[in-house]
Amino acid sequence: MKVDKEKLQKVAHLARLTIKPEEEEQLIKDMGEILDWVDKLSEVDTEGVEPLTHMTQEVNVLRADQAEKTIEREAALKNAPDQDGQFFKVPKVLKRND
Repeated sequence: MKVDKEKLQKVAHLARLTIKPEEEEQLIKDMGEILDWVDKLSEVDTEGVEPLTHMTQEVNVLRADQAEKTIEREAALKNAPDQDGQFFKVPKVLKRND
């Protein structure tokens, strides 16, 4: 598929990307190659192939949640740079915009 500067700018706009002028030529080439590869996928004969909902037959392989031995609160807070006796105190990272 032929990609031109106009198509590149449209895709960049939709993706909210800013493209530097010196990057345009390479990106046009790269997008063209990607779209050519996708076009080749449409040539694959999928007659009789069942659609997949997942790439593998794996079932949930995560372990069950189990409580394990933990450190005592007092021991953890003892090493904290700032605490109030019950919780760790950390600097604020979010601001309110009231």
